[in-house]
Amino acid sequence: MPAMVNSTSQTTDLLAAVLADLEAVVSQITAERLHDPTPCSEWDVEQLRDHTLGWLTTFAAGFADPDGRAPTADIATYSAPADPAREVRQAAALLSQALRAGAAERPLWLGENSMPGDLALGMILWEYQVHGWDLARATGQPWGPPAVASEASLAFAPAMLTDEYQGEGKAFGIRVAVPVDASPLDRLLGLSGRTPSWSSE
Repeated sequence: MPAMVNSTSQTTDLLAAVLADLEAVVSQITAERLHDPTPCSEWDVEQLRDHTLGWLTTFAAGFADPDGRAPTADIATYSAPADPAREVRQAAALLSQALRAGAAERPLWLGENSMPGDLALGMILWEYQVHGWDLARATGQPWGPPAVASEASLAFAPAMLTDEYQGEGKAFGIRVAVPVDASPLDRLLGLSGRTPSWSSE
């Protein structure tokens, strides 16, 4: 029976580990790989990297704000800086500091919409495991978040994956069947509409 995450502190620790791995992945993305395809068919590597980092900086700023208000929730103009790994490292540090100071106990506002901070934290842990895998797989790098992080997101994600958000042309693709003995990460990927065996080759 896997250990379950039962506190904001534990989730914060797991997210820190995932973001440390993301920092390593983006540090190894070369200019030659920026226009390679990714498991997110609508985005190439550069677009997905910028989406992932843009939202990370937005989430970090929102949790760090005393009123829980993120900058304008529109990252369409965001472009990763020359040192994207440093961007991840700084955003992760800001996010961790805010969460350890109790930021998840208040709502997080994205524009005029808010969600409970602990719900947002669970969503971020899930999203960054999946997008980290997307970038790693697209660029031929390893990706191995802690199994307990994937287990926590497997418990969290189904309630968010309503028909409104999952299906053809929606935020999450149709669920992909995986073997019953698949790893927690592969089960999370399948749940999130990813094919764990995806390859750009």
